[in-house]
Amino acid sequence: MGDVVIGARSGAGEPEGSGGRAARSADSGASSASVEDAAAQTADGQGDEPEDSAGSSPEAGRPGSESTDQPESETPGKQRKQRSFWKELPILVGIALVLALVIKTFFVQAFSIPSESMQNTLQVGDRVLVDKLTPWFGAEPERGDVVVFHDPGGWLNDEPTQQSSNSFVRGVQDVLSFVGLMPSANEKDLIKRVIGVGGDTVECEGEGPVKVNGVALNEPYVYPGNTPCGDHPFGPVKVPKGRLWVMGDHRADSLDSRFHMDQPGGGTVPVDNVIGRAFVVAWPISHWATLPVPSTFDQKGLSAAAPVVPPAVGAVGAVAVLPLVRRARGRMDRRKDS
Repeated sequence: MGDVVIGARSGAGEPEGSGGRAARSADSGASSASVEDAAAQTADGQGDEPEDSAGSSPEAGRPGSESTDQPESETPGKQRKQRSFWKELPILVGIALVLALVIKTFFVQAFSIPSESMQNTLQVGDRVLVDKLTPWFGAEPERGDVVVFHDPGGWLNDEPTQQSSNSFVRGVQDVLSFVGLMPSANEKDLIKRVIGVGGDTVECEGEGPVKVNGVALNEPYVYPGNTPCGDHPFGPVKVPKGRLWVMGDHRADSLDSRFHMDQPGGGTVPVDNVIGRAFVVAWPISHWATLPVPSTFDQKGLSAAAPVVPPAVGAVGAVAVLPLVRRARGRMDRRKDS
């Protein structure tokens, strides 16, 4: 613009002489001032371009332009801030306690061995896991099972409870035992081996062996040095339906069914009192072992549900059935001939 203005003024005709020179000098000064004014106006015009309300240049609103003034939370790819671990910890603990309570109630529960009555199968302080699920489906204990059961009455009257004298520790024990994370010190439960079930006849004379329905048991699980009867022979005893005859493996140190025959039930335990079957020693790791049913309980003729038929009765039955068998064979032969 300045060049154009200057070119227009320098191209005009002017009179010669001092006046002309003075005029040119004045015009030159005016022209210089005009150039400076034009430059200033041009600069001001560039600085006065309209801006949007956000203070950005006009190009910011054009298609394809990207705004750099977006809030940080709306920036693409920005992840949501994760919840604090300490805020999630109470939720995780609550879920764990609920799961532990459900498992203890319906599936598996841990029990501690407080005495020597089941040595050497179980040692004092061992933790066993007890199956509580199968009884919900009607399964009942079988001969040879190691079971945990509630005191049927009078078996543990003299046994002290093993609780801490510290009220805080006692409260923690109660909470953990409620959800099944540790055995309860208040509950009076026992653990023994099932020897006879409802309908069985059990007995042990002198030094043994123990007999179930007249069949002698081979008991390798009995504590070394003990006799099968211990120092307390018994029987024969008919086990009522719905009840169990139980004995400890440490026969000389177990107040089992033999010692409660003068109480209601004749020393037997109601099936309804059984909490479940112990199936594994879980703690300590060095004592880890399963608790299967010994093979001696698989003997033929052990079940009272299979009575032996006397020979005379069998002979009479054979004579009565023989004519029927002959007639059936005759009919089959005639069909083949036809």
